[in-house]
Amino acid sequence: MTTRNATDAPPSAPLGRPLRLARPAPMAATVQRARAARSTAWQAALARRFVVTDLLAIIVACTFAQTVWIRDANRSVADVSGSLKWLPYSAVTVTFIVAWFLLLTFGSTRDRTIIGSGNVEYRRIVHATIALFGTGAAVAYLVQAQLGRGYFLTIVPVGLVLLVGSRYGWRLWVRSRRRVGEFVSRTVVLGHSDTAEHFAKAMVRNNESGLQLVGAVLVGSRRRNNEMLLPDVPVLDDADGVLTAIADAQAEVLVVADSHSLSPKEFRRLGWELEDLGVNLVVASSITDIAGPRLHARPVAGLPLIYIDFPSLAPWNTALKRAFDIVASLAALIIGSPVFLAVAVAIALTSRGPVFYTQERIGRGGKPFRMLKFRSMIPGADEQLQSLLDLQGTTDQPLFKVNDDPRITPVGRFIRKHSLDELPQLLNVLIGDMSLVGPRPQVAKEVELYDDDAHRRHRMKPGMSGLWQINGRSRLTWDDALRFDLYYVENWSFMGDIAILWRTVKVVAFGDGAA
Repeated sequence: MTTRNATDAPPSAPLGRPLRLARPAPMAATVQRARAARSTAWQAALARRFVVTDLLAIIVACTFAQTVWIRDANRSVADVSGSLKWLPYSAVTVTFIVAWFLLLTFGSTRDRTIIGSGNVEYRRIVHATIALFGTGAAVAYLVQAQLGRGYFLTIVPVGLVLLVGSRYGWRLWVRSRRRVGEFVSRTVVLGHSDTAEHFAKAMVRNNESGLQLVGAVLVGSRRRNNEMLLPDVPVLDDADGVLTAIADAQAEVLVVADSHSLSPKEFRRLGWELEDLGVNLVVASSITDIAGPRLHARPVAGLPLIYIDFPSLAPWNTALKRAFDIVASLAALIIGSPVFLAVAVAIALTSRGPVFYTQERIGRGGKPFRMLKFRSMIPGADEQLQSLLDLQGTTDQPLFKVNDDPRITPVGRFIRKHSLDELPQLLNVLIGDMSLVGPRPQVAKEVELYDDDAHRRHRMKPGMSGLWQINGRSRLTWDDALRFDLYYVENWSFMGDIAILWRTVKVVAFGDGAA
């Protein structure tokens, strides 16, 4: 069996005739409905567990704040007029617990469509928490209640940590079950060969999506025997046989990668037939590499239109990112000073040359700056780079990396594996040349090989870490590294930076993907 490549496929074309949906046999349809119902039961069960852990997290946070700051449970809330003497703090705590839980519920933080993937789940928890305590502060001001500041300010961070931590724990558990084949939805993709292959490759790259691709149904071409879209992704049928293919593949989800290849009437009929089989219908937009917050679906005249916000980093977001960089880099420099000293001594004792290494890199807006690192190579390593790139035939690629680099010292290999060589870049972050998270900083000769798209990387400061750091590091090809950097630039968010830094700790600790 051979894999069919997009380059081998015939030109994409619509059906050109009415779609004739062949229905599966009645018994097969009955079995399919029962199977589809069982496959989604785990989401409802997990949502019920969220109810329990959310409530426990809220109770613990509120009780902790009252225990620490309000020793007497019967103590009354103070106010200017004295009219709230009848209201004990315990009643306020119970009110917070109930209101917080309801906001999490009505804020769709347990929606089955967001369980186990993406940052939407965490974002909704944060929004519900901010809404609760913004409202609480406003009510306290209006009634002139003098709530203890420590009590009020303790509940928010403790509650958020417990809520997000519990959800993250559940997410790790879901991922562990998915690795053994549980909590996944068997998925069939419908579309032209090129778009179906594009979707399939994206699903293969993201093995935490919960969509297990089991086959493809191609539009505009006839299926050939033993045809494969990708390894382990067979072509099951053409568009007319999509319902039978779903039943035969025991699929629970159909992803339409080419909605424009079906007429509105055909699409509506397909949705009705899938509803009868209990199969979820998902439409994959041709819009790629755009994060959810920039997408806004709005029905207009019965049409589901998608509005896309332009990527922008508002002034207050820039200030927030810079403030975080200053505080976090300064704290890391102070806390990590023993590690700095140990690495510097190891380099000085094991090889000739300076402890630190500086190199000109290109920063935001194409401006050069001097990037600081611990030296991990032999002296004069830069002079050998061109010849090594010539030997492996990669001088024309804007990602100057040498496989099995002979210039790296033994200590350098260790500190590069765990990214300790990059610790001095905290000084670059502190003075403003770099950020903790951002696109990968590159040298001028690499930038000379950029096309127009790649130059968009310079819209933000380069980072010590980034999506490239947590998705393969030195294993990445240039195309993959560029895709991750452009995605970051187009879809920056503060919570996204926090998530990247959190994952960076794990990647660095285990040395995953280091050169």
